[in-house]
Amino acid sequence: MEIAVSAVTGELLSRFISFLIKKHRERASLDKKLDRLRHLVLRVHTVVEEAEGRYITNAVMLARLSTLANAMYRGYCLVDSIKYLPPAENITSQQDQVSRSCSLVSPVKRFRTTHSVLDRNEIQSVLEDLETVVANMAEFVVLLAGCERMYRTPYDSYLYIENFMFARVVEKKQIANFLLQDVSLTGAPAVLPIIGGCFVGKKSLVGYACHDRRVQSHFSSILHLNADDIWRKGHQLLPSTQPGRILVVVEFFSDVDDDCWEQFYAAMASKARGSKVIIISRLEATARFGTMKPIRLNNLPHEEYVYLFKVLVFGSTNPDDHPQLASIAMETATVLNGLLMTANVIAEMLRKNLNAQHWLRSLKRFRNVVEDNLSAFDAHPKHLLEKDQPVDITRLASRYGYRAPLHLMSPRAERSIGQRELSGVTFGELVAGSCSAMTQFPKGDFQIVIWESRLPPYTKFVATCVEQEPPSASSSSKKRRGFEI
Repeated sequence: MEIAVSAVTGELLSRFISFLIKKHRERASLDKKLDRLRHLVLRVHTVVEEAEGRYITNAVMLARLSTLANAMYRGYCLVDSIKYLPPAENITSQQDQVSRSCSLVSPVKRFRTTHSVLDRNEIQSVLEDLETVVANMAEFVVLLAGCERMYRTPYDSYLYIENFMFARVVEKKQIANFLLQDVSLTGAPAVLPIIGGCFVGKKSLVGYACHDRRVQSHFSSILHLNADDIWRKGHQLLPSTQPGRILVVVEFFSDVDDDCWEQFYAAMASKARGSKVIIISRLEATARFGTMKPIRLNNLPHEEYVYLFKVLVFGSTNPDDHPQLASIAMETATVLNGLLMTANVIAEMLRKNLNAQHWLRSLKRFRNVVEDNLSAFDAHPKHLLEKDQPVDITRLASRYGYRAPLHLMSPRAERSIGQRELSGVTFGELVAGSCSAMTQFPKGDFQIVIWESRLPPYTKFVATCVEQEPPSASSSSKKRRGFEI
């Protein structure tokens, strides 16, 4: 009997030791892969950053650059999801408090954070992708060295961080190539349509291109028009006596009659050779006016958006010095689900106060908005805004005594709404919960600033607060307030 017990004990001990050895080897192998992953991401990032500072005209090189950038964003997203997930054995009492706060605002299933589970298969997949792009990177680097370096002022660097201008790497260079090269064989004005959905960065992208030193020196004047200008007197708005090439940026909110466009294009054709037109629109139908293949902007991939939000929210601060905040930032980006304008507003608000509890409260407030809209409309606020449908933000204003429904409509530029006097409250203060002036809001209709672009023509997006009569007699004693943006 003792011999049997001894044999069983020895077998169990042997299996346990083998298990520990296997786990240790797996962990050592995983650590080695992670180190390799970080190294490859930095190598790719170095090349992408260098490419952003060069004028690239080769279409194949731009395609290679797109592949490099996508691999970089995917690698960073995975590295950060691992880096900012603290091991259980190192959690301090303060981290326990933050974790409990996080549990109060646990994400909706469809917006679960990417760093909640460590997926070994994902690590291997990303690692293989990075190894492939790095192995094929040598020729790209050699050709890149022959591209002219861009001149960038300190102000350009500020715009670079503040307006998501480190995104859309390939599209930026495609627009620059269009503007700086003679793409028309007949001498007729070249027209480049830029088509994309709501708030994907079309105007910011064009604004960045127009701010380039070489573009500004290439054109004698740059005009910004809209469809109403074309319909009314577009040809009269063009400078008649000014010599040199002109660039006209036209934004179409609705389709334009072909006769109106032909009249405008004929006026453009009378200008100096090399004059060009950029069309900005959500409408695919406006692509028919283009003489060039349209540039189509889609929503940013999740990995790219998370990385960009992290850079925007921390600015010059090193996220490694604030791992808790970095983890909250990644979760906030996931909840935002690709909203660019809201990301600008929230990032600026969070950057002013690097406090974990403050960031968690802001995350909870916006998560409540998401959950309310999922419950009421079965859609994320981003998808509602894209369809010009109202977004319920009642919970953002509930702390100021508002109980009636409060809604946001799709943002509009200031000039398309009117020039009424703005109130002293911004949308950022509403999101941050710092609107001490809410009780002093004027009666009737008034406007608040949602966000102001830092790129020419410095478009200001404003919200109009509309006080409406109740829809039914049963609620005649109540008033409904709504924000129309």
